Amino acid sequence: MTPQESGSPSAPGTSSASGPAANELVPGGGVGARLRALDPNVRGMGWVSFVADLSSEIVYPLFPIFITTILGAPVAVLGLIEGVAEGTATVLRYPFGVLSDRLGRRRPFVFAGYGLSGLGKLLIAVAGVWGVALAGRVIDRTGKGIRTAPRDALLGASVAPGQHGLAFGLHRTMDTMGAAVGPLIALAGLELGLPFRWVLGLAAVPGLLSVVVIWAAVRERPQAPEPAAFRLRLPASPAFRWLLAGSLVFGVGNSTDMFILLKAKDVGLGASGVILVYVLYNLVYAAASLPLGGLSDRIGQFPLVIAGYVVFAAVYLGFAVTGSIAGVAALFAFYGLYIAATEGTSKALISRATPLRERASAIGLQATLSGVATLLASSVGGVLWSAAGPWATFAFGAVCALAAAVLMMLGRGAVRRSLAAA
Repeated sequence: MTPQESGSPSAPGTSSASGPAANELVPGGGVGARLRALDPNVRGMGWVSFVADLSSEIVYPLFPIFITTILGAPVAVLGLIEGVAEGTATVLRYPFGVLSDRLGRRRPFVFAGYGLSGLGKLLIAVAGVWGVALAGRVIDRTGKGIRTAPRDALLGASVAPGQHGLAFGLHRTMDTMGAAVGPLIALAGLELGLPFRWVLGLAAVPGLLSVVVIWAAVRERPQAPEPAAFRLRLPASPAFRWLLAGSLVFGVGNSTDMFILLKAKDVGLGASGVILVYVLYNLVYAAASLPLGGLSDRIGQFPLVIAGYVVFAAVYLGFAVTGSIAGVAALFAFYGLYIAATEGTSKALISRATPLRERASAIGLQATLSGVATLLASSVGGVLWSAAGPWATFAFGAVCALAAAVLMMLGRGAVRRSLAAA
């Protein structure tokens, strides 16, 4: 593998951070020293994501029970709410990424997005009918759609060459630690006898606190605006195009995590047990994101994403055949390794491979198209689950993941050459 493919250099325009490459900034290249050398924006956005995801994950495991039990809505309404909410987040990521590039600004979108999500959670807590809960969930996910691409572009613009994997790995670690703590707070609140609404209302506090952290710890990285008229276009980078192709093939089989939670329930875990294996998944995800992000700066992000897809295929095959609680718990842990290898490193690769002026558009386009594929995967997964059984849903996901890995292997040469020439 060439030094260029391993992530040492950066394409012109891929970072606005000044200064030498990471190995020049930090003699010896130790992880601790490299972390200290990161721009304060990286740590600031990590704390933003920590408190925001803590807020989201207090709500996530309780929301289905709140809708169907407290508000008395049928399961079909729960499906409608989730479909509309997640569809909203998916559709908005690309246009707001483009708008961020056009204006040359990131921070206002990040500020507005996290603020809307906090308000949405507050609305859910006070909802007396499912229509109000739907509005709260849509407002929450609208905030996610607005902020995601500008936030990741701002993160990429705050990173010196050779640090992209480490920076996005740290961000994923902070985000996922919040995702691990949130369900535990929800569980503790219920064990203490707090009413559902009080626990849901508690989630709004860290959600709104994230806006305060943005104001205090996140700074804009200005860029020249792109005044060109809006049009759908793919960045010219072969690395981006091969990553996009692989993520779309993968996404068709990457159905909602609700299916693996249902699998945990099917093998005999109760509500508390399901929450705990979900926490286990998030803990592994958090623990592995930083070292795998740093590793991607040395071996390249593209190979690590391929490896993550292979791990996903193995995990889904395991879910297809296992019938034991211990087996499911182990698979949840390995599932955390898959996402740690793919989530942050995909964004790091896009940040390396695309110019600053179109980076939010590229991140938003990949997120939107992958999200559409995942929505399709959830529909297909549900049909397969009902028609043939859980094994069919997981087998289909495993096949799609392996196909994506093979497809991306075919593009490795083009990706290596494009990054070397940048």
